[in-house]
Amino acid sequence: MSPRLASLGPTSMAAISILPSPARLSSGGQASGVNDIATEFRSNWLVDPASGEYQAHLRSPTGIAADPALTAHGVDQAKELALHLAQLDPPVDRVVSSPYYRCLQTVQPFLDLLEHPSVVGETGLSEWYGAAPFDHPISAGPNRLKELFPAYDTSYQPAVVPSRKGETIAQLHDRVALTLDAIIRRCDESGVRAVLLCSHAATIIAIGRVLTGQMPADVETEDFPAFTCGLSTFRRRHSDQAAATNAAGALGVDIGRPKVLDWKDGKGVGGGWICEVNNDCSFLAGGEERGWRFSGDEAFTGGQQDPSQQDAGVELGVVVEGKRKSTRL
Repeated sequence: MSPRLASLGPTSMAAISILPSPARLSSGGQASGVNDIATEFRSNWLVDPASGEYQAHLRSPTGIAADPALTAHGVDQAKELALHLAQLDPPVDRVVSSPYYRCLQTVQPFLDLLEHPSVVGETGLSEWYGAAPFDHPISAGPNRLKELFPAYDTSYQPAVVPSRKGETIAQLHDRVALTLDAIIRRCDESGVRAVLLCSHAATIIAIGRVLTGQMPADVETEDFPAFTCGLSTFRRRHSDQAAATNAAGALGVDIGRPKVLDWKDGKGVGGGWICEVNNDCSFLAGGEERGWRFSGDEAFTGGQQDPSQQDAGVELGVVVEGKRKSTRL
């Protein structure tokens, strides 16, 4: 799934930028038209819903089946994004990413533009896996990621560790609330004005809902689009910290034994946020590509299914076609 960018407004932390990582490449690597955009940029991984065994068509740099690298097109998107991020005002002070390889690879071109590049890996921004009776994969460890991405900060302690058994859609949103509350508080304490978050499509949708406090009655609602490398900007609603929720007890939380924050009904976390830009893709040569939304499904049932439907993002979600830019002369 894909990462996104958001910006938060004036207070001690002014902006949050959230971005979905570019999609990955299909097993054959062939694009045959718009209907194939969903698998055009990533290597599929398959999961046997009965045994929980994950398999990948292409070997990941981390050796983890559900942790593929970007394709050439995905890397191009990341480079286009980097140039756009370099023009943001206020400028990005901190980069926080899901520790999955494709997300770190997405922010790498932007880090290359910085004088003192640094990125922290937050497991609370990790991929969403549906609830299951088996253990889902996790990302590579800090030392391995430091080898692959020299700017990776191994001293950072993640705020939330998702359950290996996956989550329901409600649990995903509550996990994201705990994570964002902790990230915002840490940024406030260190004087960060603008933070860039890079994550996956399901997590990105949940981020928009949690920041604004707007949880739709129907989880399939397309309120916060999740096209690859799209950029969303959120600005803080209140200038004081009195409305900020307390995340002190959330640090190191395993979402299997969660603390639940009161973020719905327009409250949001960290005082609440206003979405000023919702998944902008205008700076990308291809425009909106490989969107995703929730389907309402949230668990692996263990039934026998067509293997082509067991890919993450297809099994529990729906691919959304965007407005691609014309390539005609």
